[in-house]
Amino acid sequence: MAAARGAAAGEAALKTQYVTTKEKFHAFLAAGGNAEEGEEEDAATPEECADAANGGAEEASGEPELKRRKLDDDAQAEDTQQDKKGMKGQNKSRPHMKPHSYDDRRLCPSLLQGRENGCFFGEKCKFIHDVTDYMSTKPADLGEQCYLYDTFGRCAYGITCRFAGAHTGPDFKNLVNKESETPTTSETVRNYLHKDLQRRLRKRQVTFTRSETYLRSIRTGNGAGGQSRNRPGSERAAPEPGSERAAKVEGQKQEPTGDGSKTPLIKTVGPLTDADVIKLRPCEKKQVDFRDKLYLAPLTTCGNLPFRRLCKRFGADITCGEMAMCTNLLQGQASEWALLKRHHTEDLFGVQLEGCFPDTMTRCAELLSENIDVDFVDINSGCPIDLVYRKGGGCGLMTRTNKFEQIIRGMNSVLDVPLTVKIRTGVQQNCNLAHKLIPEMKKWGVSLITLHGRSREQRYTKMADWDYISTCSRLASPVPLFGNGDILSYEDAMKARETGVSGIMVARGALIKPWLFTEIKEGRHWDISSGERLDVLRDFTHYGLEHWGSDTQGVEKTRNFLLEWLSFTCRYIPVGLLERVPQKINERPPYYLGRDYLETLMASQHVDDWIKISEMLLGSVPKNFNFLPKHKASAYK
Repeated sequence: MAAARGAAAGEAALKTQYVTTKEKFHAFLAAGGNAEEGEEEDAATPEECADAANGGAEEASGEPELKRRKLDDDAQAEDTQQDKKGMKGQNKSRPHMKPHSYDDRRLCPSLLQGRENGCFFGEKCKFIHDVTDYMSTKPADLGEQCYLYDTFGRCAYGITCRFAGAHTGPDFKNLVNKESETPTTSETVRNYLHKDLQRRLRKRQVTFTRSETYLRSIRTGNGAGGQSRNRPGSERAAPEPGSERAAKVEGQKQEPTGDGSKTPLIKTVGPLTDADVIKLRPCEKKQVDFRDKLYLAPLTTCGNLPFRRLCKRFGADITCGEMAMCTNLLQGQASEWALLKRHHTEDLFGVQLEGCFPDTMTRCAELLSENIDVDFVDINSGCPIDLVYRKGGGCGLMTRTNKFEQIIRGMNSVLDVPLTVKIRTGVQQNCNLAHKLIPEMKKWGVSLITLHGRSREQRYTKMADWDYISTCSRLASPVPLFGNGDILSYEDAMKARETGVSGIMVARGALIKPWLFTEIKEGRHWDISSGERLDVLRDFTHYGLEHWGSDTQGVEKTRNFLLEWLSFTCRYIPVGLLERVPQKINERPPYYLGRDYLETLMASQHVDDWIKISEMLLGSVPKNFNFLPKHKASAYK
């Protein structure tokens, strides 16, 4: 085995024969871009790349000027060192970009749906109604086979599909293969927002009977968080029997009536109803066995339904939808409700809600309990982003214990599934709060606690504190507690289980390599090849076309989510290249030349190379395509 070079601080140690320089790395990719099919491995050696870096890189690239990576010379590096330091990490000032419509002239949906009465808008419709006219300007197909047609026997997108040649007959008729026809996406995915419910939410015609009952109890002081509750450190001592104060308190409880009897002054909620009689007790709620499970964390942007399908295939036991804002759900926003969709392969699935007020969170929980199919509901009390924290949500709930208790008790009172909570160690780096909150949350009725071993202030700059997670796990018993943080190999998972946690939540590790679940369950390191990794990406695009559509809009939406995911997969270092196994999650990869051109291309952390990978799977990008990654500073325009 070759000796490892002296790795810089924070860099993974690679075998010497694979390590290279920045210039040689990009020159190798540029030279390999023109290699003939089947000769990629012999397209350029490291020595040839050195020559290319001295002048041949520009000729070998063949890319437009805007797409070519600019190599920084020493002078530029000195001048821009400070600027680059500020550009690392998340693009916090990234402008909000509305979804593109790459089809300037779109076909009217009424033609695709085959409505007998024609278009509802008539002459006022802004879409095209002439199929021949539409086909004359439609972009060229991206491939000869349509995944939807091959899988389901029909493609709902008809001639607007970017693979329409595979299922278009004479006179642009959409073909159907009766022999292979299977249930479509609408039958394999649940938790849709129905138009009638959306209309009633927008007009505020939805009633929340159980939520209002609980909220009235808070306002009258009888519910959780009311003034009548005794809190540690703030309770008032009970009067001694027979004392003057005890007599005064007893006299205040009742007042005489006209007939000499006494009527209680304490107001009640109302008469006993059928709902009170048949209300589920905590032991009668749906029970979920969380212990010893692998939990895929709810990941904003990247934790979409196609990605969760991949992770389920690799062995994830529990999946959870992306964080959804409760206020947006109550307003009937379709984009927010889309985060709640569940694929039929997700056998243990939950949704995560974000909010900071008991009324909205309780109503939202009742709304979801009656309208969607989930196994549990999770409260996000760990989100560190400023937009959420400043209004009191996410990590902010950990410092607002009164509101936090009211939210948990209120949601528990209206849900018939378990309620779980995800928290961090605290808000500030050296001021942990979780160990104080966990005993209280046990009293409030949570069914599972997930603890991320960092504070809000730390974000991801320090290693997760698993010693603290172990302490909190003992405090949480018998309520199961899952640990989260820095799991990138089965060895990390084994060490985590030794801390006594009930299970493990995986977040960034699954983004970097979704086959991590297989490694953990089989107890091995998987030296996955570049071809197998490309197949994983191809499966994601297939799931994306199935979920978002195979027309231009669906293809480009799939491409954007793929590119966001590639900003994480580029951090993966193949096992066969490592001098020391396993790779740690805080070790960044140095520049290296992989065992073939594709493996090297997948190691690039530049957005232009991610575009190349997407074009292998989804065809060329449109002319007006642009992309700004969420977690990287470089952009494609």
